[in-house]
Amino acid sequence: MEREIELAALDLRYESYRMRNPAAEARLLAAIAERGIEEPLEGVDHTSQSILLNGFKRYRCAVKLGMSMAPYASLGEEEAAAILNLLRESNDHSLSILEQAAFLDQLRKLGSGSVADLAERLSRSKSWVSMRLGLLAEMSPRVREKIFSGAFPVYPYMYTLRQFMRMNGVHKQEVEEFVVALSGKKLSVRDIEQLAHGYFRGPASLRQAIRDGHPGQVLEVMRQVPEDADGCNEFERMLLKDLELTDKYMRRVMGKSEDRRLKTPAFHAQANLLTAGILSQTQAFSDSVRKLHDRSGQAQSGVSAAPGGHEHKRDRAPAASQPQHGVHDPQAKGGDAGPDTQAQGPP
Repeated sequence: MEREIELAALDLRYESYRMRNPAAEARLLAAIAERGIEEPLEGVDHTSQSILLNGFKRYRCAVKLGMSMAPYASLGEEEAAAILNLLRESNDHSLSILEQAAFLDQLRKLGSGSVADLAERLSRSKSWVSMRLGLLAEMSPRVREKIFSGAFPVYPYMYTLRQFMRMNGVHKQEVEEFVVALSGKKLSVRDIEQLAHGYFRGPASLRQAIRDGHPGQVLEVMRQVPEDADGCNEFERMLLKDLELTDKYMRRVMGKSEDRRLKTPAFHAQANLLTAGILSQTQAFSDSVRKLHDRSGQAQSGVSAAPGGHEHKRDRAPAASQPQHGVHDPQAKGGDAGPDTQAQGPP
């Protein structure tokens, strides 16, 4: 049942569970100033204080306009039940997928049951619940704070950064550094997507420039690079594609190689042989790539250097030591090692 409530009496503990949108809030402020609050705030009728769950933009607008009372409707007398009601009605109230995830996570903390229990109570599938809980688990606390506060837009996180995490082996810490560096810069979604490609796939000098607060300089450098291979001959286009695939699969291997799921004897036996072959070519491969990098950087292409210049020693990863054996030498040390010797994975 709808009633009037004092704004000062509301408990705002769930304000950080709802995403801020300054532009939408500014439009709402103008509408409330003209017509008042047309939809009631919603929350939990707790014994001591009403806990607000829905209507934080309306609440903030009302406070700015000096209003002391607002229409209010209860979603329940117990937190978990009220949150479940809010999630059931989320289509009407337009909860974003991240907001749904935050409230589902809170339900788990309140002891409201397993994934299957929540799915049944919400009349949703288990995959619907699991996907949202997994989405929130991928985010570090700082990334969550930046996105929910509106400092970093949600779209590039959902559809660009998550793809780098899933497909390119990018770690949480790297994503956090990127999000923190660009938060509050008021960049377009397109600009953030371009910067993400430079940050996660480009040289260390680009990453450092972004971390140092110079995204505009990085964008200028990247805009001078053609987006396609027009003007290249067929052999050059083939090599560019090979370089893209090499970058992609190097990141995938780095991201997966520390996974604790790598534990079967069959895997370790085969991985030991394959990695021996790769390591035997590491130095030669590194030298070839370095020469190509230097030669292409010196070419008269009209493309300026990245901020910070080409500092080879900084950008260059330490070279792996040349192995003393190869896959074709069955008597070499480690060549026939089983999973119980040096081929062991992480404990």
